[in-house]
Amino acid sequence: MKPFAPSPDDLAKAADLHDRLLSIDAHVDIPLDFGGGGDDGPGCFDLPKAARGKLSAAALCIHAGPHRTGDAAGRTAGAAEQRRRYDIITGIARDYPDKAAIVLSPDELRQAAADGRFAIILSLQNAEPLAGLDDLDAWHERGVSMLGFNFIGNNSWSDSARPYPYVGGSLSSGGLSPLGKAGVERLNDLGVIIDVAQMSAASLADILALSRVPVVASHAAPRARVDVDRNLSDTELRAIAQAGGVVQVVGFASYLVLRDPQTRVRLTALWQEHGLAAPTRLSDFYSVNDPATADWDEERFLHFLHEYHVALDLDTPIASVADYVDAIEHVIAVAGIDHVGIGSDFNHGSGVVGWRNVGDNLNVTAELIARGFSEAQIAQLWGGNFLRVWQQVLDGARPAGSHPTPMKDS
Repeated sequence: MKPFAPSPDDLAKAADLHDRLLSIDAHVDIPLDFGGGGDDGPGCFDLPKAARGKLSAAALCIHAGPHRTGDAAGRTAGAAEQRRRYDIITGIARDYPDKAAIVLSPDELRQAAADGRFAIILSLQNAEPLAGLDDLDAWHERGVSMLGFNFIGNNSWSDSARPYPYVGGSLSSGGLSPLGKAGVERLNDLGVIIDVAQMSAASLADILALSRVPVVASHAAPRARVDVDRNLSDTELRAIAQAGGVVQVVGFASYLVLRDPQTRVRLTALWQEHGLAAPTRLSDFYSVNDPATADWDEERFLHFLHEYHVALDLDTPIASVADYVDAIEHVIAVAGIDHVGIGSDFNHGSGVVGWRNVGDNLNVTAELIARGFSEAQIAQLWGGNFLRVWQQVLDGARPAGSHPTPMKDS
C-alpha cells in the first residue's frame, strides 16, 4: 500500500475547487438496511457525508444480488429486491425535497446543483430479474438513466466477467444473448446509458459493436493493476474510449492492489474444505468459478459465500488514495483524459485508506492536485466526461414507438 498524507494546502485547494465544479460518483450501492438519507449513519453514503465531501451527484444503484439464472423464484426475489432499493433511493428525494432530487438529464443535474440539492441519478444493475424488453421501458419510465446487464453470474441477457456456475449454470464467457442484443437497441432508443461494468469480454465487444452511442463502465479498474477478468484490459479500455465512452475507475481495494499471500492460504483452505479445486493464482480466487458449485443448493452456496468474504478480509486496508490515483493515471495513459471518471462502488466495496466514504472525496482531489492535474482535468474526471456521454446518449434516443415489437424472455 502506498503512503498517503494530503497536505493542508492541497486539501484547501480541493475544497475550493469542489465549490466550483460538478462532482459525480458514477456508482454507489444502497443497502437494504439503509437507515435514511438524512442521517450521518454508519454506511458510506448519505446526504450529510455527500455535503461533507462536496459531492454534487451520484448514480445510486438499484441492484439485485445473485439468484440462479432462469429460476422463477429467484427472478421474483431479485425483482422484489430491486423494487425495495428503488423505494429506498427515491425516498431520499421524497423525504428531503429541499436537499435532494432525482434528475433525468445533465441539465436537470446542473439545475439541482444550482439549487443546492444533491442530484440522484437512478442506475440499475443486473437484468436477470427483468422478464423482457418491456421491463426496460418500465424502469425507464420510473426514472432509470443507466442500466447494466450484469452482476455476479451469467444471465439471460449477457455473460458476466464472473460466470459463477452456481448462478449462471456454466463457465461460459460468451457474449450477449438475442435478448441482450435487442436490449442494446432498446436502451439506445430510450436514451438510457448502457453500463458495461462486470461484463464478459465478449459481451463488451458485442455492445460496442451494436450501440449507436457511447457507453459507461460505471465502476471498473485496469487489469494492468490486478489481473482478473472483472478488471478491464488495456485493449478494452481503448475500445471503450474509441467508441467515445468513459471508464469510471472503481475505489474497490482488491481490484487496485492484489491481496497478500496469506489471503491465498486462507482461501485455499476454504476451497479444500468444500471439496473444490483450489486455483494456483491468488487473482483466480476473486471469483467462485468451480463447476462443482453449479450443483449446490442455495443454503450451501450462501454459507460458502459468507466464509469466502470472511477469508478475503476486505476490511483490512491494502490500498490507499495514492494507489487509487495510480489506477486513474493508468487508464488516462491508455484511454485518454477525456474517457476517465470516478465510480467508488461504496457500500459494496471496502474503499481505500483516505477514501472510506463519500465524505472523504476531497482526499482524492487533493491527491490529483498534488500530482499536477489541472482544474479542468479534475473537473473532467469528477463528472465532466460522464455528463458528456450522458448527453450524447440522450441525443441519440429515438421517439417512443420507433422500436420493434417487444421480445419476451423465454
